[in-house]
Amino acid sequence: MNRSRSSNAWLREHVNDAYVQRARAEGFRSRAAYKLVEIDDKDHLIHPGDVIVDLGATPGGWSQVAAKRIQGQGRVIAVDLLEMVPLRGVTFVRGDFREQEVLDILGNLLGTEKVGLVLSDMSPNISGVSACDQARGMYLAELALEFARNWLKPDGAFLVKFFQGHHFADFLSEMRKNFKLVSARKPDASRDRSPEVYLLGRILKA
Repeated sequence: MNRSRSSNAWLREHVNDAYVQRARAEGFRSRAAYKLVEIDDKDHLIHPGDVIVDLGATPGGWSQVAAKRIQGQGRVIAVDLLEMVPLRGVTFVRGDFREQEVLDILGNLLGTEKVGLVLSDMSPNISGVSACDQARGMYLAELALEFARNWLKPDGAFLVKFFQGHHFADFLSEMRKNFKLVSARKPDASRDRSPEVYLLGRILKA
């Protein structure tokens, strides 16, 4: 079957993308790695010795960055519905984060440890129906926020992808209810046309 014009255009853009080429040259699994690199360079979220949980991790770009930057001190736990090729220094949990079974596995892995950083780059399967995609994205972000509330250290941080649109103000309000410091980040590696933005919450409110 022949590719559609839009598919061919996307493929050409992807192949020629500077961040795609850079990721290949530097050994990162995805161009998304540079989103976390830029945010962490600015906000200093990753600290050696911390436990880091990466939700929606596959193919592993963010987990690679986190594992490299904790320098063998601490743990990175990655979660995704899709399989991920193993990474040194990363414990992978395959499963649906919406299911209690996966939350129980995470709870067993963490034990009594609190998490220094929760990362969520989760995204729903895009249907092309804006209202539907927004609602699904909102649900995933809310689940990630709930996990962060339950497991973060008091001075920990939560970085979550959110798609700007109808529910953005509501979710931003929820973030501000739970964190003393809330800011938005749009890294250079995030394509201009994408409505994604990363919300960063720091220091849990009591």
